[in-house]
Amino acid sequence: MKPAMETAAEENTEQSQEKKGCFECCIKCLGGVPYASLVATILCFSGVALFCGCGHVALTGTVSILEQHFSTNTSDHALLSEVIQLMQYVIYGIASFFFLYGIILLAEGFYTTSAVKELHGEFKTTACGRCISGMFVFLTYVLGVAWLGVFGFSAVPVFMFYNIWSTCEVIKSLQTNMTASGDQICVDIRQYGIIPWNAVPGRACGPVLENICNTNEFYMSYHLFIVACAGAGATVMSLLIYMMATTYNYAVLKFKSREDCCTKF
Repeated sequence: MKPAMETAAEENTEQSQEKKGCFECCIKCLGGVPYASLVATILCFSGVALFCGCGHVALTGTVSILEQHFSTNTSDHALLSEVIQLMQYVIYGIASFFFLYGIILLAEGFYTTSAVKELHGEFKTTACGRCISGMFVFLTYVLGVAWLGVFGFSAVPVFMFYNIWSTCEVIKSLQTNMTASGDQICVDIRQYGIIPWNAVPGRACGPVLENICNTNEFYMSYHLFIVACAGAGATVMSLLIYMMATTYNYAVLKFKSREDCCTKF
């Protein structure tokens, strides 16, 4: 029989080896996490959620402001109402598509990272796998360019609401300083092209405009459009990160699949 001290030492050695093996396994698993794709996915989900949610509510508030203060005749803004309703349906589609696309890109990131780092044995990839990675690179570039346009388009209502808000601030400052009357200071929505020139009244001046700025619809719509624009910017940033990650992974897969890759360094 072995002495008690030798038995205890062997048990301690086995426990330390088991702990070391568990630690190495955890480090190996963490090495296979595509951190760039993970950050991009979180940023993409957050940006799309802000853009779609805030944009949907802000568009509804904008229609309410137009109907109550700038276009009392329903036929004058009928086309605009239809366009806004269509945009709200498009928002539903964008949210659903990017939810699925973000998950797919994250899964593709796990696949390529594991293949490149050879976490599950010798490096293996197929022409079909490289083709799918290349397709994601191309699609992400196209979506990135498209979202640059969406980001620019989402800044338009922010600009319009900012002009109205700044005009109201001018009227308030005149009333506070008692230097002049603000009755002649107006905002004409028709100049932005969202309602026709024959819309009645089409513009708001002085105290009427100030009352519009003090409504909850104006306050909420203005700030929601700002948040929606910020969400579009966050989505653009996430797609840029996706572009870099997918391009790098595709380039490494393409390079390591060559038989003479090791002689090229």
